[in-house]
Amino acid sequence: MKITKVTRQIRKLLPLKPCGAVIVAAGNATRMGGIDKIMATIDHEPMILRTVRAFQNSDVVRQIVIVTRQDLILQVMDLCSGFDKVRAVVAGGDDRVQSVRAGLQALSGEIKLVAIHDGARPFVSNAVIDRTVRAANTYAAAAPGIPVKDTVKVVQGGVVITTPERKYLQAIQTPQVFDVDILKGALKKAVLEKAPITDDCSAVERLGMSVKIVEGDERNIKITTPMDLQLAQLLAKEIL
Repeated sequence: MKITKVTRQIRKLLPLKPCGAVIVAAGNATRMGGIDKIMATIDHEPMILRTVRAFQNSDVVRQIVIVTRQDLILQVMDLCSGFDKVRAVVAGGDDRVQSVRAGLQALSGEIKLVAIHDGARPFVSNAVIDRTVRAANTYAAAAPGIPVKDTVKVVQGGVVITTPERKYLQAIQTPQVFDVDILKGALKKAVLEKAPITDDCSAVERLGMSVKIVEGDERNIKITTPMDLQLAQLLAKEIL
């Protein structure tokens, strides 16, 4: 169906549905060389605190659920006790899909949109959160992305199979925001079919849905390795 100017204007006028955030911080940080990245300090405060604060300060987020490891629940609850939007801190599952599903279950029934965010992305900006939530309010599924700078090769057995055109490639960040019911259905279907899910968007894409991509932010990095943590220290001090 052709989208007319009038249709676009109507979409812009849609009332913003209640949005909650599920912050996923339940991984074992296997590439961090023994560093517990969620509790690693960035400019003298734990990473998870910086991440949660971004959503606490967002005008478009009403509730926050934090999903973490069982052994960190009490510690995370204590750290985030000053944030009134935090509804629950729950234990994650065996993989990301199970952890996200646990977080979704802890949201209240009033929530119609949900922002799924990596706990290890502590530099997400208010602008990225806002425009992704508003895009999902219109399109039911949205995520921030940034253009890929490097040439990407598809490799199999150490041999290049193909080289996708770089102009079509984007690196997808979080938060990824969805209609709650659509995401729940997509994740349930993925589990039943034992489908490999690389991110939450891929689960929704399996339903045949399109995901709206909005402008991301190069500062919205994911802390995955010790080098990333060093970069985060520079970003926190605004050296970069």
